[in-house]
Amino acid sequence: METKELTPGNFSVNYGLILGAIMVLISVTLYATGMALEGIQWPNYLYYIIFPVVIMFAISSYKKQNNGLLTLSSAIKIGLLIAIISALVNVVYGLIFNYVIDPEFMGQVIEKTGEKLLENPNITPEMVEQQMEIMKKFQNPLLGSAVWVALSAIFGLIYALIGGLVMKKEA
Repeated sequence: METKELTPGNFSVNYGLILGAIMVLISVTLYATGMALEGIQWPNYLYYIIFPVVIMFAISSYKKQNNGLLTLSSAIKIGLLIAIISALVNVVYGLIFNYVIDPEFMGQVIEKTGEKLLENPNITPEMVEQQMEIMKKFQNPLLGSAVWVALSAIFGLIYALIGGLVMKKEA
């Protein structure tokens, strides 16, 4: 019977897919309940808590399955891969959502945001228009996807570095 070598890459895939599925589930819930259109963000905060927990748990699990050994580079690889894979899952969902499921949604969000800004007596219509133009530039799904992957990788690196420094044990 052949045993499969435990590598950070193979180990990280499932955790990345699970974390990506959690983000998609949160996004679907926000959309289905109408919270996304209203700009309600608190469910997204759950993801910001779950993200480092999953990375730390995965690093710990890898260490246990690797006979108690963990190098800093393995921890970093695990965290980065989980972050990038989960971001890519979310990007695929985001592109499908924005181009197939509800192509009009981003326009509705921008319009709703403009209405809320106009309710503020300290903001002029010209200021609102400027804000709307900036929002339109950053609401591009492709640009947003690139930013999401980059930020996920950065935070994945930070959490993996912390977890690796705390848990490392080399032979």
